[in-house]
Amino acid sequence: MSATHTAPVPMSRPRTGGQILVDQLRIHGIEHVFCVPGESYLAVLDALHDADINVTVCRQEGGAMMMAEAHGKLTGRPAACFVTRGPGAANATPGIHIASHDSTPVLVFVGQIERGVRERGALQELDYRAAFSHFAKWATEIDDARRIPEIVSRAVHTAMSGRPGPVLVALPEDMLVDRVECADAQPAQETQAYPGAGQVAAALALLAQASRPLVVLGGTRWTAEAVSRFAQWARDSRLPVTVSLRRQMLFPTSNESFVGDLGFGPNPALVEQVKQADLILLVGSRMSETPSQGYTLLDIPVPRQKLIHVFPDAAELGRVYAPTLGICATPSAFVEALAAKPLPASKSRAEYAARLRTIYETWRSTEPVATPGALQMSRVMEHLNKVLPQDAIVCNGAGNYATWIHRFYRFDAFGTQLAPTSGSMGYGVPAAVGAKRVFPHKTVVAFAGDGCFLMNGQEFATAVQYGLPIIVIVVDNGMYGTIRMHQEREYPGRVSATALRNPDFAAYARAFGGHGERVEKTEDFAPAFERALACGQPAILHCVIDPEAISPAFTLSQVRESALAAGRGRV
Repeated sequence: MSATHTAPVPMSRPRTGGQILVDQLRIHGIEHVFCVPGESYLAVLDALHDADINVTVCRQEGGAMMMAEAHGKLTGRPAACFVTRGPGAANATPGIHIASHDSTPVLVFVGQIERGVRERGALQELDYRAAFSHFAKWATEIDDARRIPEIVSRAVHTAMSGRPGPVLVALPEDMLVDRVECADAQPAQETQAYPGAGQVAAALALLAQASRPLVVLGGTRWTAEAVSRFAQWARDSRLPVTVSLRRQMLFPTSNESFVGDLGFGPNPALVEQVKQADLILLVGSRMSETPSQGYTLLDIPVPRQKLIHVFPDAAELGRVYAPTLGICATPSAFVEALAAKPLPASKSRAEYAARLRTIYETWRSTEPVATPGALQMSRVMEHLNKVLPQDAIVCNGAGNYATWIHRFYRFDAFGTQLAPTSGSMGYGVPAAVGAKRVFPHKTVVAFAGDGCFLMNGQEFATAVQYGLPIIVIVVDNGMYGTIRMHQEREYPGRVSATALRNPDFAAYARAFGGHGERVEKTEDFAPAFERALACGQPAILHCVIDPEAISPAFTLSQVRESALAAGRGRV
């Protein structure tokens, strides 16, 4: 989705701070606002009344923030999230944390107490610069309405530049009703960081010399064109390509160069191959804890493998891993330069790529994986691979249920995956709502565990309110499954604080005015999913799985037995 920039119109008439702010959003191409209303920014709500900006009213600030973050992931441009002061801002914190870890551009506007009562402990008073300096890329407050154009312009540029991230701007209530005269800003433009010609030549030379090179893709600031061009270049170059956690939409699984993902529960054989590679081309990714498998794949500070690290923020280059060649460039700009240069043929490289692809296909050929219970999640994913269009958007939060998506779903197009690399629960439903608001004609499916769903499941009401026919697949095993798995691993047989008693999620959907069905057997899923697609309403499929089916690789009992055999949990 490309943003439409409205040319600034010189303003000589007095305007309220709220009107000036909304005018700046229009100028910078901010087309979507996600919010929970608050009395602290009524002047902004009034200005939005007559603006050609899509406003989505949400049920909780965490959901609103995650919707805005999902917009940024899909479009590369920031949406705006408006929340009220104090508790409202605190509720938005999980979404701000996601945007920070996932390098997503987003604008967060927070209501604030009046300027004249600061430091008195006024109702819902909070120092936002202090409270959010570690969450946001930049946190500030506007004291003078005349500076709104300046600060909003800086906020948009900051959110999109370098390594993108969330920017928080606090808005004192009385400042928003001040009537002042000021000039508007110019539309913000995304700034690209380009690699030097010598750097591209050096990268190609290092790749040509390597016999076991491996590419790892991740991060943001990709485009559909860059993903397509790199996929073709990697295939022509016979380079094996993997992706970091929850970045599977960056390389098509059908491409013969794709060799798997480095997320949760990766192929152990792939993990071993990363260790044995003689060169890693790391593009856009920080190679943080999960994709690095607990910082074990690359030595710190100097990796065993030669490392070409491409990242849009120079501060990240050398921060953890000392690269053989560090290139400060956006992934899209790097691909543009690289794709114009063919890599010389290499028999050893081609054989290595073919071997890794065989390892991946062997891993994939073990599907469907049989697990305890009447509902087999591998069969569910197999069906979705057959019936979902290539551009369907698949969302999920965090939990063991997500391993079925990451291992079995075939991501083949850019802009089709919404999932938090920060491992935040409660993301899937609001992300699906945000995606459907931006792309109403695409199929949007959200996965959520039973624990995950009830963290932001109230946003299903938002989907109903706006007539957004998302499909939510609730995977219910009656517990916080990931924590239970770790509990059995460390304290086998000592179950504490992980069991859940759940509602009837299908009835929950119907209570909100949507479609709901309960699915307990594999053969019932396909017809239920077809009815959910056809109903034209937001839908929940309540999929009940056996608690033993904790992972595609092992059962809960196997985790416990392994821990007991190792002597854990004994007094």
